[in-house]
Amino acid sequence: MSDNTVASATPAPLTLLGLGAMGAALARTWLAAGHPLTVWNRSPGKTAELAAAGARVAATAAEAVAASPLVVTCLLDDASVREALADADLTGKDLVDLTTSTPAESRTRAARANERGARFLDGGIMAVPPMIGVPEAGGYVFYSGSREVFDAHRETLAVPAATRYVGTDPGFAALHDVALLSAMTAMFAGARHAAALVADAGIDRDAFGTLLADWLTAMAPATVAYAGGPAPEDPTSAAVAAAGDAALLRTAEEQGVGTALLIASTGAMTGM
Repeated sequence: MSDNTVASATPAPLTLLGLGAMGAALARTWLAAGHPLTVWNRSPGKTAELAAAGARVAATAAEAVAASPLVVTCLLDDASVREALADADLTGKDLVDLTTSTPAESRTRAARANERGARFLDGGIMAVPPMIGVPEAGGYVFYSGSREVFDAHRETLAVPAATRYVGTDPGFAALHDVALLSAMTAMFAGARHAAALVADAGIDRDAFGTLLADWLTAMAPATVAYAGGPAPEDPTSAAVAAAGDAALLRTAEEQGVGTALLIASTGAMTGM
């Protein structure tokens, strides 16, 4: 075996800032895969478990950043990232930010990182903590920004969840992330609305819950049309669709359920 082969097979060191539920899940997965990991968290109490598993705990964020060429941030928000990195020397670092953000915030972070001598890659996590490190769960992370950073660290980044590179624009990962989360939020709101309609009607709620999940699953393939994909054949006329929408509103009123969600949804559909 050549020296180069040995080097490439050695798990790469990295630093992780942020040990909330998601950060801790990421940390455990990297440690289990043998990656030398330095961690920092604003609340030191969250580091004990990871220290016992082999992580090096840094006293400050700046110390943690100095420990590794690859620095991953998984913090609460944009302000938390700025504060954590305020005193850190980013010169020569590869910074991967997994903090939920807007596209504009991600582009600003990329520019600031570049000004401070770092290469930047943004990430949008499409998973919840229990899915991290479980390939069959289907979780993945969108990445955008420096293609060089993505290629250099792809194997390390793929340890917690699958990777999907979506472009050199640093804001694209956040845009993909938030767009999908927005659709999910609206879907859950619709499910809550449906549950509220039948809540006091004497209908078996467990059986209805199964029907609801099956119906949404059956309808899911049609959503591709809203992103420019092929629209399924729909023989419904505009008049019939309008009458159906009106029935949805009248039923909500009869059942004493708010109609704001339906009004917003039918208006959006009309404008498509």
